[in-house]
Amino acid sequence: MRFDLSRLRSKLASATPEVSSREGKRAAVAMIVREGQGDSEILFIRRAESPLDPWSGHMAFPGGRADPEDGGDLLVTALRETVEEIGVDLRAHGELLGHLSDIPAIARGKFMGMVIRPYVVALRGDPPISPNHEVAEVVWSPLGPLLRGEAKTTYPYVHEGQKLLLPGHLVGERVVWGLTHQMVESLLSLARK
Repeated sequence: MRFDLSRLRSKLASATPEVSSREGKRAAVAMIVREGQGDSEILFIRRAESPLDPWSGHMAFPGGRADPEDGGDLLVTALRETVEEIGVDLRAHGELLGHLSDIPAIARGKFMGMVIRPYVVALRGDPPISPNHEVAEVVWSPLGPLLRGEAKTTYPYVHEGQKLLLPGHLVGERVVWGLTHQMVESLLSLARK
C-alpha cells in the first residue's frame, strides 16, 4: 500500500475533525508532506535538548503555542512557527490540505493545559530548510512503511516508577512516540479509510 497525497487531499476535504472546547492554551503544528521518490514523505523535527521543554529531544512537527499576534487563528500559528523553526514559508511553498482533530497535550501522564491542532500541508517545490536553535535535526520519512505498519515499534518509558512500553514508529534511528505518534496515527487512520 502506497501513501497517496491526492487521496489524502480528498479525505481531508470531506473530513469533520473534532475541535476541542477544553479550557486552556492553544497550539498548532504543521504536518508537512510531499511527493517523494516512489512514496510520499512526511517531515519530522527532533526538538533540541532543553530542561525547560517537556518534549525536549522528542521527535515532533514544527509548531508551537499561539501568540496574541496570531489573532486567534491556529493556522497562522502553525505557519509562523514553521518559518521560525525550519525557515520554510508554507504560504509560498505549501498547500493546506486540512487539519486533524485537536489533541490535548499530555506530558509525563498529565494534561499540560494546552490543546494542539495538527494542520496537514503539502510542500510545493524544494525550498531550503534552515533549522533554528529549537531544532536539533530535520528528518524526512516515507509514509508507505508507516501506513503499512512496517515501522511499528515500542518506546520504553518510566512513569511514576512503572516501566511502560508505549506505541511508536521507527523513523530512521529515531522513535516517534507520544503526542507526535497520536498525530501520525490520526493521519494514517484517515488515509486508510
